[in-house]
Amino acid sequence: MSSKQEIGRLTVSIVLGEAKAEFSGSPEVVLQSVNSFITKQIPEMDLAHKLSMNFSTKDLVEKFRDFVKITPEGPRVWNQERKLSDKELVGLQLVAQRIASETREGITPSVTLNGLQEATSLNPKSLSSRLSEMTKARFVSRESNDEKTQFRITTIGIDWLSGLLSKKA
Repeated sequence: MSSKQEIGRLTVSIVLGEAKAEFSGSPEVVLQSVNSFITKQIPEMDLAHKLSMNFSTKDLVEKFRDFVKITPEGPRVWNQERKLSDKELVGLQLVAQRIASETREGITPSVTLNGLQEATSLNPKSLSSRLSEMTKARFVSRESNDEKTQFRITTIGIDWLSGLLSKKA
């Protein structure tokens, strides 16, 4: 918030999140306008925050710490005595990749089909089929550029996988 005063006239500029406003006039009028603006904006921001969905690195680590590890060889599914479906295995590998990208420099949140096959040891045809199913369900996004196609877990995919694994615990 900044303000400047010109002989009995006050100008105030406010930036609150993405909302911006400027008020000019007598100090009393400006104060009333500022209070009204803030009173309207804060509840709307609170409502928007309640609807937003994004998993922080901390959220991902807490949800998946028993299933993934970041090793010197790269992000890996740490499957200790649990029977995982191919989809769960793929989802967990993509979550591990995302966690690694957020905690280590030089690692991207996306991985190629070959990278997924190497990390999961799944049959290439099975892996392609699972990725296709997961992409159609919007659990995975497919990103293609000139050189290669890469896959990454989506927010919907993280929520789906978290719910699925919590039922197994």
